Formats: sequence, C-alpha cells, structure tokens
Amino acid sequence: MEAPTVLIISDEVDFSRRIAARWQMERNAPAFTMLSGDLWPRFAVDVFDVAVVGELRRELLSVVLEPLHSTGQPIFCVCQDSPTAQLVHERWPRISVLRRTEYWLETLVLAASEAVHRSRAESRARAAELACTALDRQATLGRYMLEMRHNLNNALTSVLGNSDLLLLEPGSLSAQTRAQIETIRNMTLRIHEIMQRFSSLEKEMNVVARQAERDSGKSYAATAAGD
Repeated sequence: MEAPTVLIISDEVDFSRRIAARWQMERNAPAFTMLSGDLWPRFAVDVFDVAVVGELRRELLSVVLEPLHSTGQPIFCVCQDSPTAQLVHERWPRISVLRRTEYWLETLVLAASEAVHRSRAESRARAAELACTALDRQATLGRYMLEMRHNLNNALTSVLGNSDLLLLEPGSLSAQTRAQIETIRNMTLRIHEIMQRFSSLEKEMNVVARQAERDSGKSYAATAAGD
C-alpha cells in the first residue's frame, strides 16, 4: 500500500511548511500535497487520507470546505478566531476544528496522525472484506462443483459409452461422422480427467487441513503445558 497523503490547503505558505516540517519528524511521515485556496478549485485532489485547512479568505472558505466535507475523509480546520471556528462547526459539523493556540501544531499532528492510521486501517478492512466476499463466492462455486461431480461423471460415462458403441460399427458411419464421434469421445475423456483432478485437489486440501488442525492442537497443548 502506498504512503498516506495529507492534503494541506491554506493561503499562508508558512502554515503548510510548518505542518510538513513538524510531521516529518515523526517515524512514518506521510506524503504532502500543498495548495493555496485559489488553486483548490482548479487542482482538486481526488485521493487523500486526511485534509488540513488553514487560513483562508472568507469567500474561499465555503469553496474549499464544502467539497472536502462531502468526501467522507477526516478534515481538520485550524481557525484564527472564534467566529470562524463557530461558523465551520455549525455549517460543516463533521470537520474537526482547532483554534490556533499555543500548542496547536503538536495537537494537530497528533490528531491527524491518528486519523491517518484510522483511515488506512479502514481502507485495509474494506479491501479485506471485498477479498473475503470474492473468496466466499469462489468457495460456493467450488462446493457446487464438488456436489455436482457425481452427476457430471454419470453424464460423462453415458456420453463415453454411447460414443464407444457407435465407434464399434465402423461400416454404418461415414468418415466425417466417425471423426466427429471420436472428437466427442476424446473431449469426454478430457473432461473426465479434469473432474478427477478436482477430486485429487479435494483430497490434498483435506490432508492439509487435517495436518493444520493437528499442528494447532500440538501448539495449544505445548502452550498449556508451559503455563
């Protein structure tokens, strides 16, 4: 998974630089995308893990915060004055508001770092959930194929037996028809080989599963004995 991205939007250049410099002191620093309020509408960033909004002109506040608020990603807004903080809190309740007090930078980096970790964990959880769903579908298909294996083998036996009977009477068939029946017979044998491979795979997987259960039981017994 790629490094997390923090989007910083502010008309104050020093604001973005201070956040990036402080965050880079941490062990796992993210990548940063820095924009001014004027650039945001023209260079909107689609993918980011956390956004930090600093000082902006009043007319740009809604232009920047409205689309950010709709993304569902963690957003932090650092406000200079109480009226702006109150406005952001009322209009965009999902945005975390910080006042620019003495320890605002430390507080911001700490809170935003936790938000990044949570966002990445949620992304991994969603990816794992999708992978599990895909595996469940494949497992269902596999179980169905195993359950239908007996019926399919019976059908293949019937096709193979009838094709063999037809081939026992060479004089009653044209060369083209005989060749077509031989093709049917060969493909039937091929399908039968594939079904046999399914059976072999099932047995191999059962052996592996039983061995894993025995190893797990031994590990548990050893742990219990050690306690």
